[in-house]
Amino acid sequence: MEQPPIDPQNPWLELRRLTPARIALGRSGTSMPTGAQLDFQYAHAQARDAVHLAFDHAGLSAQLAEAGRASLLLHSAASDRHSYLQRPDLGRKLSEHSAQTLRDYAAAHPGGVDLAVVVADGLSALAVHRHTLPFLARMEEQTQAEGWSLSPVILVEQGRVAVADEIGQLLGAKMVVILIGERPGLSSPDSLGLYFTYNPKVGLTDAYRNCISNVRLEGLSYGMAAHRLLYLMREACRRQLSGVNLKDEAQLQTIESENDAQTSSNFLLGPQNP
Repeated sequence: MEQPPIDPQNPWLELRRLTPARIALGRSGTSMPTGAQLDFQYAHAQARDAVHLAFDHAGLSAQLAEAGRASLLLHSAASDRHSYLQRPDLGRKLSEHSAQTLRDYAAAHPGGVDLAVVVADGLSALAVHRHTLPFLARMEEQTQAEGWSLSPVILVEQGRVAVADEIGQLLGAKMVVILIGERPGLSSPDSLGLYFTYNPKVGLTDAYRNCISNVRLEGLSYGMAAHRLLYLMREACRRQLSGVNLKDEAQLQTIESENDAQTSSNFLLGPQNP
């Protein structure tokens, strides 16, 4: 019996065009092809480099100054990168010198602010270098429209998410948002995370924060991230809370929703029949 011809087209290739995930890599015998293996090693090296890349706070501060934004440099209790990676708890609080610096600043600028803006290197200074300025530009367009007062951009070297709570408390801020480099993935060494807290104070857990992740050119755009953050801020001020009790239900305008009022907001469900 004659066998049907083998289709030379690999159907997985169509899916591969839609995702950076490592699918349809092919094989060479029982192993991956050399090219796929080299790509994996390269991506792994990029992720490792992102973790160990030094935070260029001087360069970022200069760029902020050019854009007319004041900044203040602080340091966490982690004295160096090794301590930061080995002791996460040290990255969650300011060094005593930095805490005193912030107390002095707050004493010279009494009254507090509506929003404290913090930028920390986290696990990818690369993400912070690439995305801080363009995201802040989009965010500040909307905070100005709300009439909210902002702190200087607080730069924190060797910082983790929770350090923003101490900063917000010392500044007397109603809200705080920290822009921080996320743990690099094999396809995203420069992913920026945003963590928002209402009424920040030392000792809060992650349950009191809202997270917007994967802010980068290949992920969530600056405009969409700013839109979602502003929604959370408005709702937090209205309900006086943040975290697990505050859901991100921001409606994002799409071409489909403009052209078809019946389009579902859930792309998985598709249009709803009347």
